[in-house]
Amino acid sequence: MSSAESTEGIVVSVATEVDVDSVAPMYDSYRAFYRAEPDPEGSRRFLRERLSRGESIVLVARSRGEPVGFLQIYPSFSSVAMRPILVVNDLFVRPEIRRRGVGFLLLEEAKRQARDRGAVRLSLSTQVTNEAAQALYRANGWVRQDDFFVFTFKMV
Repeated sequence: MSSAESTEGIVVSVATEVDVDSVAPMYDSYRAFYRAEPDPEGSRRFLRERLSRGESIVLVARSRGEPVGFLQIYPSFSSVAMRPILVVNDLFVRPEIRRRGVGFLLLEEAKRQARDRGAVRLSLSTQVTNEAAQALYRANGWVRQDDFFVFTFKMV
């Protein structure tokens, strides 16, 4: 388990199955931001399955031992580079602690996780209207891509 600490006492570490119960309420709040129906048990189950199967990396930020934010990363691959890539899919900081550097620390740890895994890049997407998130990403050194279009095909 790795961790990084800020001057404000925020500690970021890689979550394990033991952390699911403390991260799941934030995950459910993250889902609510995107207008998903609340599902505390489903959120808990989903996180537990991802971690137990090694399908994602969940980083959790704590202040005085209390979880205040999380970031979830999914591994993938670049066929062109023939190396791993990591996809930052979920980033959430509790509203009462936002703008204190928690998101920045979570992104920094995501970069470290990518380097440690030999990833060629990290990627993420955000809503066009989520200007706060875009400002955070730019401040953390992320660059918006203008050379690719993203297409999706909804199955439901």
